[in-house]
Amino acid sequence: MMHRVQFEQWVPVGIERVFLFFANPENLPRIMPPENGTELVRLNLIPPPDSRREQPLQPTSANQGPLAGAGSEVVTSFRVLPFLPLRAQWIALITEFEWNHHFADTQKKGPFKSFLHRHQLRTEVRDGIEGTVVCDQIDYEVGWGWLGELANKLFIRRQMRRTFAYRQRGLQARLQ
Repeated sequence: MMHRVQFEQWVPVGIERVFLFFANPENLPRIMPPENGTELVRLNLIPPPDSRREQPLQPTSANQGPLAGAGSEVVTSFRVLPFLPLRAQWIALITEFEWNHHFADTQKKGPFKSFLHRHQLRTEVRDGIEGTVVCDQIDYEVGWGWLGELANKLFIRRQMRRTFAYRQRGLQARLQ
């Protein structure tokens, strides 16, 4: 059975800076809960096209490091259960990339039967401050039949909510 979770956050930071933060896969472990022990294993990056020239954008200090355009693979390792040293690998494939608007990644290999994560950004002014709304939409299927559905109800959905609550706090702290 397919499930969907959505998260939304406003940060008082310009959209370009927020987008660059998320487009750099080296930032992923920085906003994941420490108990997950998320580590980058390998990056097979395809630079995104420069928004003005449709040519690949090379990493510079101005864009804050390597960027993952469409076709990039990001391989991470994480603890399956926070209290055990057992680790699993997750391979994400960037399938969409539109500058300062959205990008999407899908699980190529990992713990879910299917997993699609769409990151969408938009500018929004609140109390006279121009900031960015970060919307995360995740469509996923656990697999494993009724056992997977039970795990989703008891653990997975709750863990996803905790992870994104942590990410939201981490993003706010890292961008200010």
